[in-house]
Amino acid sequence: MVRVFDLSGKVSGEIELPRLFSVPVREDIIRRAVHAIQANRRQPYGSDPLGGKRTSAHYHGRRGVRFSMMNREMSRLPRLHNTSPHLMWRAAFAPHAVGGRKAHPPKPEKIWDEKINKKERRLAIISAISATAVPELVRARGHRFGGEVPIVVVDDAEKIEKTSELKKVLEALGLSEELERASRKKIRAGKGKMRGRKYKRRKSVLIIVRDLSRIGRAASNLPGVDAYTVKELNAEVLAPGGVPGRLTLWTESALREAGEWWGRWL
Repeated sequence: MVRVFDLSGKVSGEIELPRLFSVPVREDIIRRAVHAIQANRRQPYGSDPLGGKRTSAHYHGRRGVRFSMMNREMSRLPRLHNTSPHLMWRAAFAPHAVGGRKAHPPKPEKIWDEKINKKERRLAIISAISATAVPELVRARGHRFGGEVPIVVVDDAEKIEKTSELKKVLEALGLSEELERASRKKIRAGKGKMRGRKYKRRKSVLIIVRDLSRIGRAASNLPGVDAYTVKELNAEVLAPGGVPGRLTLWTESALREAGEWWGRWL
């Protein structure tokens, strides 16, 4: 049994957790499912197939003829001919030549997708849901909270339309320190700063509801806070980066629906 809170942070009742919260946490299956999601989202990339090959450079390999490269104490490479003096005999086309082709460039036809069995994917989601009820795993992810997990609130929370109202509710539930933690952003190390990924943000509370039409927009303006319906859940949402134990907030109806929807696979 877990306590149910109202929008002011006071206890309004109790509710029994569905059976799926007692499933053993399989971190290996969760990581596999998250890796498959990330791989399927990856965009293929590759170099120009003709990069470094648009040149008239060629190799003369016959002996005893003009412009032959044999017995002249020079490497036998494709070279430019009949051009300006400062370009004459310059090597080209070869992988180790200036402006030459790449030896083994990335191919755009490479398949990055990863397949995962349906039963494994379902087990990963159910296992990730079960991990949200283990306080040790939730704290290990860095979440800051007081009390029990998961946090369950009344269904009136789904009617919240403004970000300021949602923030007050979360603070009333004792999550002000968690929101402060997620509001700070970190500058990424490496070249990602030059590629539109300069800042990194932490993942914060995951709000799971039955109807997303109102609270979804309010949650989108809080850093690190995500809102999903029960049927939209996947392993990456419940365990960002493949690390289980995300801090979750459920509404009563969403918790019951989760027991029916995901519990049927147990």
